[in-house]
Amino acid sequence: MEEKALPENPQVLIDDFFKRFDFYADEKKDKIIKAWDYLIEKTESLTRDDGTKFYLHPYRVAVIIAGFELDADSVVIALLHDLLSLENIEESEVEQKFGPEIFNLIKNIEKVSNVHFSESTLNHADAVRNMYFALAVDMRVIIIKLADRIDYMRYIRYKDEHTQKVVSQEILEIWAPLADRLGIKQGKNELEDLTLKYLHPDAFLQIKSIVSQKKNERAEYLEKTKQALYKAANRAGIEVQISSRAKHFFSIYQKMRKRNKEAGELYDLLAMRILCNSNAECYQMLGIVHNLWKPLEGRFKDYIAMPKANGYQSLHTTVMAEGKPLEVQIRTNEMHNIAEHGIASHWLYKKGTNKDNVDVKDLPIVNQLQQLCEDSMSDEALYTEFKDNLLKDKIVVFTPNGDVIQLPQGATAVDFAYAIHTHIGETIASAKADGRIIQLSTPLKNTQIIEIITSPQNHPTENQLSYVVTYKAKSKIHAWLQANGAEAKPVPKTEEEDSQKEKQPHKKGKGKKEKQTVHSGKIRIENTTNFVMTLAGCCSPKYPDEIVGYVSRARGITIHRADCYIYKRIPNADLRSVDVEWDEL
Repeated sequence: MEEKALPENPQVLIDDFFKRFDFYADEKKDKIIKAWDYLIEKTESLTRDDGTKFYLHPYRVAVIIAGFELDADSVVIALLHDLLSLENIEESEVEQKFGPEIFNLIKNIEKVSNVHFSESTLNHADAVRNMYFALAVDMRVIIIKLADRIDYMRYIRYKDEHTQKVVSQEILEIWAPLADRLGIKQGKNELEDLTLKYLHPDAFLQIKSIVSQKKNERAEYLEKTKQALYKAANRAGIEVQISSRAKHFFSIYQKMRKRNKEAGELYDLLAMRILCNSNAECYQMLGIVHNLWKPLEGRFKDYIAMPKANGYQSLHTTVMAEGKPLEVQIRTNEMHNIAEHGIASHWLYKKGTNKDNVDVKDLPIVNQLQQLCEDSMSDEALYTEFKDNLLKDKIVVFTPNGDVIQLPQGATAVDFAYAIHTHIGETIASAKADGRIIQLSTPLKNTQIIEIITSPQNHPTENQLSYVVTYKAKSKIHAWLQANGAEAKPVPKTEEEDSQKEKQPHKKGKGKKEKQTVHSGKIRIENTTNFVMTLAGCCSPKYPDEIVGYVSRARGITIHRADCYIYKRIPNADLRSVDVEWDEL
């Protein structure tokens, strides 16, 4: 993951580039050389904070872009992507030399680069909006920015520890999930592995040691299983390409956390990939794999029949091969291209620049971002929805008629109901999952069939706000409560809250016995509880936490825990804060 130092000689660098990426035609090669020469002309004497030549970073970003096999224009943009930040650069000159299209894309990259998610929360919404406009204008803006973040993380070891942790957290929360949503799996995997090194260094070193120790044993095992697959495929007359690998470090780390085990206790760390020429052959190979080795129950997923939101398609199964769990992925060559490059595959050098044939609206993330940016929601709510829902893993559930509904993980039947129609959400009385009644607050599971039972007597309640996760459900419930002046029933207390209350001092009336306080389910400002408020997703305040209210621009008052890290970082927060307290009976 850490890169070796590059030579600084510009001629050596560009010669190495074309030796490594020899697929660009002469006229495309000339465009890249023109951009490289201009970059060197303007920056040869400049260095960055770490003492390296200014042009090395854009060169490395261009190498990543060429590694994605993008077209020559993408490489040119990568070489020039941070040139406009220099004082000696005339924008008109860049536009004149390289044309308005490339110039405008460079300007859009600059806009995305100028606002960082790791800075003040007041800038977060601007960053989200800039990201949407960049995606809508040309997807290559975000792809090149992702390459920029990959290179930054590869060399972040030269930064101070605070910068390493802050940037790594931003990468893990924003850029790696975004790469996943765009289907750029190789970029997502590398970003996650690099963040693990700086956010959880002990776990990283442990995993690295385990993977290294078993390298020879793993290679022998994978070669044996690979040959068995080739032999079986050959007997069936199927031409396949088979590759094998250890899973990337971050996925191993996630398994460690999920199963509460050390890396050495995990066995399913190996994966096999089979590439076929057609969908039919993929399913045929699945049968061959299951005939060779026993499949593990509940570990089969058909992403060919039901692709992921980012377009990913593949068959996944886990089998017991030679006494060890082995994950097998089966897909066509075209599916593999999309799995590795995602939306970037639309600009492969083989196809030329065909962005006019790429409808970005086909990507759910673009539609969802557009909705977020067009809704009249507060800046804080916009960023929270973007980070906590839009970028999180999705589940797919079905209506009784077979319609597919995508929801963020953690979504409930109430979120599902609002996704179908606002009226269904407002009148939901109960719900069934796969024919069985479930609590409305229970998180839904992937591939469940959800049936909603409504009643005209039912209506939204404040209690629902404590467990819905989608912005549509939250905003519609808020709007209904505000419009109807509804007095909702108290939020049911959890066992944890009850135990916490027992530890709280009892209020004493003058000359009266101690009386245990009970939370009414509301929040009070002076003498009223009748106001629009939102519980902040960043700190999730619960009774009896000490709380503070922050006046949002369009969504009423946001309630934070008084010790909330995000709240404390809002500049001049005290100027827009109000005293609030839990309403007690």
